[in-house]
This record gives sequence, C-alpha cells and structure tokens, in this order.
Amino acid sequence: MAFRTSDVVPISDARARLTELAEDVVRFGTEKVLTKNGSSYVALIDARRLDYHHALEAEHLNLVLAEDAVTGLKQALSGQFVSDAELDEALGVTPVR
Repeated sequence: MAFRTSDVVPISDARARLTELAEDVVRFGTEKVLTKNGSSYVALIDARRLDYHHALEAEHLNLVLAEDAVTGLKQALSGQFVSDAELDEALGVTPVR
C-alpha cells in the first residue's frame, strides 16, 4: 500500500493529534506511520485490520505446519527415517540410558 505524505507523521506531532489521526484511520481505512527522528517508528492501523493480519499470520503458520507434515509423511512412506541418535543430536537432547 502506498502512503501519502499526510499518512507519515512525526511522533511529536501525533501526540497532539492522536484522536484526529485515529479517526482518519478508522473512517478512511488509511494507515498512519509515525516517525521518530525521521525514521519509521510505529504505525496506527484499524483494530479490525490488525485482527485480520493476525488471522492471516495464524493461517500461514497452519499452512507451513501442514506442508511440513505432508513432507514428513512422504519421507516416512518412502522409508526415509533418521536413527534415534541422529534425532537426539538434531534436537540437542541427551538420550536416557
């Protein structure tokens, strides 16, 4: 998403304009990037959009885990296994004897 110059606000200005900036974010769906010492610092986004981003992250994690599970199952079905010692080493655990 491209930002307009009005969407980039020094944090020192944002202190005095927080309510106005928040209303812009909610009303117009814009995001505001607050800067500190001229560099991006934090962003103001609509809480619903933040929830959406969190849901996307969770879904992405689920897809990655599912892909890893499929890969593991394919390897197991093709007879590709690691020994107990190799697994212990990869996990950094000391086997119980």
